[in-house]
Amino acid sequence: MTAICFRPPPLKPTTDSQSLTLLNHSKPKPSPPLLRRNNFSLPTISSAEPQPLFSSVRSFAPATIANLGPGFDFLGCAVDGLGDYVSLRVDPSVHPGEISISDISGIHSSRKLSKDPLLNCAGIATIAAMKMLNIRSVGLSLSLEKALPLASGLGSSAASAAAAVVAVNELFGAILDVNHLVLAGLESEAKVSGYHADNIAPAIMGGFVLIRSYDPLELMSLKFPADKEIFFVLVIPDFEAPTKKMRAVLPAEIGMPHHVWNCSQAATLAASVLQGNLVSLGEALSSDKIVEPKRAPLIPGMEGVKKVAVEAGAFGCTISGAGPTAVAVTDDEERGKEIGQRMVETFLKEGNLNAVAMVKRLDRLGARLVGVPLPFS
Repeated sequence: MTAICFRPPPLKPTTDSQSLTLLNHSKPKPSPPLLRRNNFSLPTISSAEPQPLFSSVRSFAPATIANLGPGFDFLGCAVDGLGDYVSLRVDPSVHPGEISISDISGIHSSRKLSKDPLLNCAGIATIAAMKMLNIRSVGLSLSLEKALPLASGLGSSAASAAAAVVAVNELFGAILDVNHLVLAGLESEAKVSGYHADNIAPAIMGGFVLIRSYDPLELMSLKFPADKEIFFVLVIPDFEAPTKKMRAVLPAEIGMPHHVWNCSQAATLAASVLQGNLVSLGEALSSDKIVEPKRAPLIPGMEGVKKVAVEAGAFGCTISGAGPTAVAVTDDEERGKEIGQRMVETFLKEGNLNAVAMVKRLDRLGARLVGVPLPFS
């Protein structure tokens, strides 16, 4: 089958007052500059087109948990050992400046996933990164390996996008900084589920991330103590909860008491992450009064699953992203397995849904290259 290609149109470099000082992604600075989206258009970083350093690279980006209860659209974290892979190579058979998706594979590859770069999360993100780098003289071929289920609440679209933008960036010398990479990934998220960074930012950065501002984009990494452990009990029911559908049920307006409550709980959660205090983190995680009450009734058995998780010893439990995955927090892997089993049983008993459980650590690294890149010659 012939792969579908797309050529990103060339853009002039940004020259106005919103021009950006470059930061090398491989050597992150402690305080990256704020990025304005220039009226929601992507900035082109340089008029000088970079040349590829490698002929091919392979990247990985982790699953993510968005919202974390009260942090709707501004808090998220990355999960270790679960994610998507992208292989990207310079392809002489692809017209210069174009991107081709040659293959989609993996246990969660689906006929729903298009090879048209304009309709594929990895493709859209790749195009955005190519625009930023002003790539015109080489064609690229991309292969996507889907290890994350679709519409699961684990940042499936963001993982594909994050792996793609990191692959493009590393192929051409790691010119884009973290904020640029997130902006490129946001182009994909905006077309799939809405303009929110609480999946794509932690997928790229790893760890816990707070989105302080969207315009200008400002990201804050919340460092969970290196000497402490946190385990996420992920229970995935056999049920699809498309993000757009789950966002459509949210209230257009909220009362001041609920606003104050959620703000205080989100602040508690952020402070608890920095302190490594899982007791208060779990309590805050379980405390959302705005979004989760609207979404939980749409996922059969979810209310009972949250309750039984805490009864079984979890510090807290909430919906991961838009759902349907439920996520509980503990400090012990074996206890996490027991909690997961109870949650699986409750999904079946109260929701008539089969489910699978897994216990995962925090991914502290984010999207990165895997394997050895092949030098370009």
